[in-house]
Amino acid sequence: MNPITFYTYPSCTSCRKTKKWLKENDVEFEERHIFREAPSYNELLRLLSMTSEGLDELLATRSQSFKNLTQNVEDLPLSEVVKLIIEDPKLLKRPILTDGSKMIVGYNPEGLRSLSNKKQVYMMTS
Repeated sequence: MNPITFYTYPSCTSCRKTKKWLKENDVEFEERHIFREAPSYNELLRLLSMTSEGLDELLATRSQSFKNLTQNVEDLPLSEVVKLIIEDPKLLKRPILTDGSKMIVGYNPEGLRSLSNKKQVYMMTS
């Protein structure tokens, strides 16, 4: 099993719930602060290659950073959108978890179980 990379932000509720699930289920992961250790250009391309909906799956369209954009991302080439994300990682939804072949965005216990190869999903209490 490939190691899981967990892009997170400590103030994010979904990130905290995800981290708690990972720890409670003894899943090993590499934690990366999504703003301090943002995904690189190549890492973002790799994440995008794992999506079924492309940028829509990764972009935080309700974020202030997205609302402040002066360009329409739909009109930009992919390389320019990736550069925008690198400049402002707040454009990304959180958390993002990947094992290099599969990816999960947001808190999703069933997806976490699948990603971590756990046979059983343990319910968490809030």
